[in-house]
Amino acid sequence: MRDIRNIAVIAHVDHGKTTLVDQLLKQSGTFSAHQNVDERVMDSNAIEKERGITILSKNTAIDYEGVRINIIDTPGHADFGGEVERVLKMVDSVLLLVDAQEGVMPQTKFVVKKALSLGHRPIVVVNKIDKPAAEPDRVVDEVFDLFAQMDATEEQLEFPVIYAAARDGLARYDVNDGNMDFKPLYDTILKEVPKPQGADENGLQLQVFTLDYDNFIGKIGIARIFNGTISQGETVLLCKADGEKIKGRVSKLIGFKGMDRFDIKTAGSGDIVAVAGFETIDVGDSLCDPTNPMPLDPMHIEEPTLSVTFSVNDSPLAGTEGKFVTSNKIDERLKAEMNTNIAMSYEQIGEGKFKVNGRGELQVTILAENMRREGFEFCIGRPEVIIREENGIKMEPFEHLVIDTPDEFSGAIIEKLGKRKAVMTNMVPMGEGSTRLEFEIPARGLIGIRTEFLTETRGEGVMNHSFLEFRPYSGTVESRKYGALVSMENGEALAYSIFNLQDRGVMFIKPQDKVYIGMVVGQHAKDNDLDVNPIKGKQQSNVRSSGADEAIKLIPPRTMSLENALEWIEEDEAVEVTPVSIRIRKRELDPTVRKRTAKKEKNS
Repeated sequence: MRDIRNIAVIAHVDHGKTTLVDQLLKQSGTFSAHQNVDERVMDSNAIEKERGITILSKNTAIDYEGVRINIIDTPGHADFGGEVERVLKMVDSVLLLVDAQEGVMPQTKFVVKKALSLGHRPIVVVNKIDKPAAEPDRVVDEVFDLFAQMDATEEQLEFPVIYAAARDGLARYDVNDGNMDFKPLYDTILKEVPKPQGADENGLQLQVFTLDYDNFIGKIGIARIFNGTISQGETVLLCKADGEKIKGRVSKLIGFKGMDRFDIKTAGSGDIVAVAGFETIDVGDSLCDPTNPMPLDPMHIEEPTLSVTFSVNDSPLAGTEGKFVTSNKIDERLKAEMNTNIAMSYEQIGEGKFKVNGRGELQVTILAENMRREGFEFCIGRPEVIIREENGIKMEPFEHLVIDTPDEFSGAIIEKLGKRKAVMTNMVPMGEGSTRLEFEIPARGLIGIRTEFLTETRGEGVMNHSFLEFRPYSGTVESRKYGALVSMENGEALAYSIFNLQDRGVMFIKPQDKVYIGMVVGQHAKDNDLDVNPIKGKQQSNVRSSGADEAIKLIPPRTMSLENALEWIEEDEAVEVTPVSIRIRKRELDPTVRKRTAKKEKNS
């Protein structure tokens, strides 16, 4: 059996996981000298590169001093917690990265809880020690307190600590060492990470932790072998979570090293490999020896907390900008997404309407953004939380919210969150004029708050949250304070009419933008909706007047990204998403139908 170590890199979003994996790959000599390697090489998806966040967990392998180290890079954002949970079951230890300035954050708590409950003893890497405001010793104390709070065992509390600046490629046993490379980290991994349990002689036990898809070979399960060996062409038994058993042949066995995937003939206990040949394979399924099947326990995946309705675009501009506009195309695309993303699910709820369930707004908007880039055109409704019923009581998801803000804005934020049913649990001064506030808040209270929050803190506040639990329903939550300016005409917007509407509120459109009846063209300064005419031109006359050619000054419109638009809309509105534009519209375009519906709802 080969000498193998399996580790996952876990941390809060933006604490440097992918950068650390970059350096582990580079300094182990995995890339040859002539290879030109990008930064954050593990972030392969275009959106990951743009936003600097990891969305999908990815695995790679390096060889160091004759030992194969399998590394899994995980996402840090709470919406992708489902990815992290599964990965932790596949490894024997974790590298827990903590920012030397920010310290322990909500997602750190979430991933640590999962890792400790599985019995892992983390290696703590205090990253970004080169920051001017870094306090590595305080951070190590915070991590120790967190472990103690999570009921860690004596052994887990004796965790090894490495101080690193991953961007500069240095790791040290002590902050003031002169060491300038990653050798201390490699040595700690070899010394502290236990070798995989299990043996090649035992019957095959392999469990799938993530999925991939290939147009030629179909579904691929990326899995860890816990016992036994597996070979290409071998007949094995697929044991599904619901107890179903299917015999099948391994059509392809794929190994990993660096950024490369290559076909292998056979793999043994402790290896992480990709297996093809099973069309119904799913996350948590086991592949076993057909003569003596011993399936592993299926995985528990936390349920979605948020749902969004995707529907066919039925606006007057439908089909003018997108390539895929029909309901069966949207259905096919959602089905393909669910093939590889198990933290999401969807169902058809009517003609051309699909209810997509996920773990948070970010997860849903990334799916929508990917579809938009692929040429799809569709409408999305306002995100809604999933309400459950337990023993006749309505339960809703609650989130743990952590906010870092300059001191002078903390009062305004506490007031704003109070209206959204948030309860403050902690308030800690962070030094340098900033305060950390911790809240427990219904997930509904977080929908649409980010833009307001950034305005309130002049863009200086940082907000993070992670799922806490389901609790009894907490009543109505305050939502948007302002009404909408709704177009009452079809046509192209004119500068003259926009100039006259500017006093009414904030505009979302510019001259020559196409508008239609029922499209939202701006935010009203008051709390009611107002029908306006954005295509009205100036009356021409042949009488001279002194103010005839006064220059009109237009305020630049507020550009709405997909996230902003989803946060801004109310129950009776939707976002029209096309490859070219993002427009906000009323669900009911006809003003008379709209008024009738509103009246009905008010009376009911």
